[in-house]
Amino acid sequence: MNRTFESALQELEKIVKELESGNIELEKAIEQYTEAMKLVKFCSEKLNHASESVTQILKENGELANFEIKEEEKE
Repeated sequence: MNRTFESALQELEKIVKELESGNIELEKAIEQYTEAMKLVKFCSEKLNHASESVTQILKENGELANFEIKEEEKE
């Protein structure tokens, strides 16, 4: 299954609401918690990858380079 960040986040939100409701059996809560942790890991990895991609820019010669914002010096 090709899961997207958005679909994983949506599923995670659904699980959190169900767990917060308190109307869930212990066994089901443990299963849901385990699935939620997998989703958190997936989302975290996607965000880390996106963050790494954003910090790089394409140079004119086609090489990737780290992107750094240089702050102006205050006088």
